[in-house]
Formats: sequence, C-alpha cells, structure tokens
Amino acid sequence: MRVCALCSLCVSRAGLGSGLFSLRRSFSSLPAVCGRKKISEYSSVDSEHYSSLVRTVVSTRTSAQTPESIESEDARLFGAVVRSKPKQAPKTTLKNPCPLLNEAKSSVRSEYEAEAMTRIALRRNPDQPTLPSVTKILQKTMTATQLFYLERWKRRKIAELGEEGFKEYRLNLFKHGELFHAAIEAALTQETSPEEDVECPEDVAGYLQSIGHVLEDVTGVRAIESVVEHQSLKYLGIMDCVAMYRGSLCVIDWKTSEKPKPFLHNTYDNPLQVAAYIGALNSDNNYNYQVENGLIVVAYKDGSPAHSHRLNAEQVTQYWEKWLFRLEEYKEKDA
Repeated sequence: MRVCALCSLCVSRAGLGSGLFSLRRSFSSLPAVCGRKKISEYSSVDSEHYSSLVRTVVSTRTSAQTPESIESEDARLFGAVVRSKPKQAPKTTLKNPCPLLNEAKSSVRSEYEAEAMTRIALRRNPDQPTLPSVTKILQKTMTATQLFYLERWKRRKIAELGEEGFKEYRLNLFKHGELFHAAIEAALTQETSPEEDVECPEDVAGYLQSIGHVLEDVTGVRAIESVVEHQSLKYLGIMDCVAMYRGSLCVIDWKTSEKPKPFLHNTYDNPLQVAAYIGALNSDNNYNYQVENGLIVVAYKDGSPAHSHRLNAEQVTQYWEKWLFRLEEYKEKDA
C-alpha cells in the first residue's frame, strides 16, 4: 500500500524517533489519503424521473392563472368579495380652528344679574340656504362602532315589537320627549310646581319625579327651548335650557333613558352636543352673555333619581375641539 511505502521511507531515512515524527506528519498532511470520500444522500435520487418537475418549477414562462382569473374563481366558489374602505388615520389638526369663548361678551357670574328669559323659535327662510343642525351633524358623522350598536339596537327592537310596533315605539318616544320638556318648562317658569301633575302620561310623570332633586338646584333661568346659531361656523341648534346650576351658568340638556347612565361616557355624543350649543350661544348676537359650563341630566321613567353630569370649563373646551373635528368631517362629506 502507498501509506506503508511512505512509512518505510520515513523510517529508513531517519532514526526510529524521527521516523515516528515523520509518520505523524505524513498522516496529518494527507487527510485525503486516510479518510473516505463522503457519499451524498442525493446520489441515489433518480434525476431523470424528476427532471420534468424541475423544468416546470424553474421555467420562466408565466402561469395561465392571473389575479383576475383567481378572483373570478373565488367569487364563484365563495361569493363576491366585500371590499371595505381602508381606515383613515384620525385628524390631529383642525383646518379652521375656532375659539369657544367670545371676547366681546362677558360671562355671567351671579344669578342676581337680571336678564329676561329668551325663547327664540326656529324659522326657516326659503331665500337662504338651510343651516345643518347639531343633531344632524352628529348623526352623519357617527363612527362605525356607533352605527353598529345603533343598528343592533334597532334590529332587536324590531324583533321584539315588529315593524309597526317599532314605528309606534319611536313615535311614543318623541311624544313623551315633547311632554317631558313641556313639564320642565312649566316647572322652571313657576307656572306650576315640580310635584304637581302637568297633564302628562304616567311615564312622563315618572321622568319629572326623577329630576326633582336636580330642579331644586336650578335657578335664574335665562333661556328655554331657544335657537342658537354660530355666526361663522354656520350651524344651529335648539338648547333645552340655560340657567344657573349650583352657582354656575350652564347650558342644560335634559335626556331620558331606559338604562342607567351613571357615568359621563355613558352619554355618548351628548357632551359634544352641549359644547356645540355653548359655542353657538357665545357666537350668537341674540344673547348678550356667554356660557362656559354645561350640564347633562339623564331622567328615568320609573322615577329613580336622575344622573346629572356637570361639564366644567376645561371639559367643555375639550369637547368643543372634538365637535369641531366632527363638523369638519360633516362639511367634507357634504361638499
């Protein structure tokens, strides 16, 4: 063997010790001589058998299927694709910022500042464009989540009452709302006391009983069911009430609910509505004062104590900015 010949040569040319040293060098310098060649595990694969598959995979020819044909096939199998609009990032900057307060007006600090009660009715002028209301703007700019829950509530009511029953239910809500506000107006203008029956159904009497403890703290009424219009932002609304509440002049919004609303966030867009009314009042020249605070009162038809949510000046300012974003969104959609 070749290895043995090399070993003999090394031993013969040097002594035994040097021969062993040369032998070790010979083996270390010739690894290919002593090691076996490693056999690839793919060597036994029948390459001819898979050659057609390889050519198909690496072929540069385009597939017969196209995105359009795949989409058409999916539509036949699973139905048409419902495409949703990509979510837009919320705006962080207002295009037309507008101050809440009016520097030309003063704020009322005391209920003893005499002022006649204002009641401006809504009048439409056919020769002028109709201004959108606060309620309409908020309805047209509801979020997808709000619309979902509103639609779910509607479907549940229809399933419970039927189509005709649901229509009657909504008409009764509107009717009771009008009677409820009329009863509050009568109580606040001292035409009758809150405890007396104001010729209203039992359900409305329950609402009036519910807000009895709140009415005790309402004094110095400045306006009831009165229209306000923002001079520069061009929207209008009808305020429920402007009065002193525990020492602060507030725009008061009376609400009814079948479910308890003990927290402000339970009132959804109501704080934006109050802030919109406050901003419009401060801009409207029909009112020679301005307001910085708000109050939302939620009454219950079973007579249980109403929940009152007071908005201080800082909170009103925050909700005013949110309202301005909703107003801009409405104008963009309406453009």
